[in-house]
Amino acid sequence: MQTTVSLAPTVAIHSDQFDLAQTRQSVLCMEVGHDRFRFLIQNAGKRGCYFEDYTFPSLLTERPLTNVLPEVFREHPVLSAGLHANGVSQDRTWQEIRIAVNSSSFTLVPKSLFRKEYAGSYLGLMRGNTLPGHEFAQSYAHENEGFLSVFNLEHPLADYFSEVYPLQPLTFVHQTSALLQATADLDRHTLSSQNVWLYFDNEFVTIIHRYDRQLRYCNRFGYKNAQDLAYYILYVLDELKLAPDATTVSLYGEITPFADTYAELARFLPNLSFGHTPPGVSLTDEFDEIPEHRYLSLFGLCLLG
Repeated sequence: MQTTVSLAPTVAIHSDQFDLAQTRQSVLCMEVGHDRFRFLIQNAGKRGCYFEDYTFPSLLTERPLTNVLPEVFREHPVLSAGLHANGVSQDRTWQEIRIAVNSSSFTLVPKSLFRKEYAGSYLGLMRGNTLPGHEFAQSYAHENEGFLSVFNLEHPLADYFSEVYPLQPLTFVHQTSALLQATADLDRHTLSSQNVWLYFDNEFVTIIHRYDRQLRYCNRFGYKNAQDLAYYILYVLDELKLAPDATTVSLYGEITPFADTYAELARFLPNLSFGHTPPGVSLTDEFDEIPEHRYLSLFGLCLLG
């Protein structure tokens, strides 16, 4: 027998600038991972105005996402917009739906070298093995940067969203694509020509480096403790020929000034600071209540398109 757990958001912002009757003029941005689900809505004025963050308890992380997400969506007054209730469509759609997937693997392929029929092979080379049968290779083109992101996506998860929002425009990207979009916006508005961003998500860190407004490095590492993290980051900086004491590093994601990881990094990186919201993202005043650095990947989704 399957246990049902009532899920409530750990963080929620519901601005009166969101009108449920205007979903056709609104963009729904969602980020989904093994133990987390978040969404943000941009209203007709392109302002982020409705946000919720869910963290799944350990009881649920052992189950497939397609068994957990319905417990969030089923009775939700906003996410259920467009759902079929008792087989009858509510006749409510969105202008666009963007979904960032925090899946296990991704790679970036130059546009000139990319061939759609080889997408699975690109991931296979990176992973060292072929994709299992329940996964497939999905791609997203970063047109302004000249490359494509190729990542693994589970068939059941893609099918779930297609069934929830039938005949609606769905755009799937990897979480890293959202981060690349966000850092490109941040980079355009900074005086420095050489910038490094660190995005923390559980025991992983994504490192992005841009030089002279061009992407130079992007990768994700797993780590077990603060010492390992500092070693990996210093190694990457050395490979990029960046001096730690002269490099500006911005922190985003699941990290706080009280974390062991922050204290360890601060020993070696004197120009370390917590990042701010990308200038291209417009939010209602209610978002002043949450740390600016925490939701960079979700904010990056707002900048796609």
